[in-house]
Amino acid sequence: MSWNIFNRYSAPKKSVVSRTTEREFGREVKRVESLDETSKKLYKDTKRWMESNAALSQSEQKIIQDLLLNPVCQSEAQLNEMVTEWEKAIEKQNLHSKELNIVVQKTMADPVKRLNTIFPSIQAALKKREQSLQEYEKSQAKVEKQKNRERTGQNVVKLDLSKKAVERTKLEFDSQNQALSEDLPKFVEGRIEYIQPCLESLIKSQVSYNSEALKIYTDLEDIWKTSKDLSEMKSQHQQTLSDIKALSITVD
Repeated sequence: MSWNIFNRYSAPKKSVVSRTTEREFGREVKRVESLDETSKKLYKDTKRWMESNAALSQSEQKIIQDLLLNPVCQSEAQLNEMVTEWEKAIEKQNLHSKELNIVVQKTMADPVKRLNTIFPSIQAALKKREQSLQEYEKSQAKVEKQKNRERTGQNVVKLDLSKKAVERTKLEFDSQNQALSEDLPKFVEGRIEYIQPCLESLIKSQVSYNSEALKIYTDLEDIWKTSKDLSEMKSQHQQTLSDIKALSITVD
């Protein structure tokens, strides 16, 4: 969303509204603008996080599939058994990962997206206020100009009509200005009450997800330990690596 219509607050210009009033109103507009940018960034980051979470699960599945298709894994029964158990663990983990993304979508992404839909309405209201202020200034300038004219019957009638136009445009502007001056601060201050439950739900879902992940991989480690002593496997791995380095094709 473009907020360029508010650049008028920094420009020196004679106005029917005091500079102090416009400066204070401009500060509230800047706060809304900052919230708009932050909210949009939060939504994008949340979606990226969900995509990364899904990509991590897919990467783990790809590694396991590559291992299971590897001739070494297929020929080594014990290694195949370990990778198969890993695959089962990943399947459980993926279910929790999908559940996590669903929770994050409902408790974080969707609420922030709904918040983002409000900003265009605020911008429309601010544009309407700006237009009302311009009409008010034009009608006031017209009165000032007509005051200097000769007081003929026709000019007196025109002046009277112009004064009524000033009253009308002033009432319209004051109404819009008062409503926005009251609502903008309330809207900005309400951001904490709105987003805090979302963050709490996000944190709780993360705790639940990571607790389940810890349990799944702890169980997997226990299964691997019963399958083969890890220290023995490490020793065998080191021996195999030494044998490979001893091959003539690996000599520098």
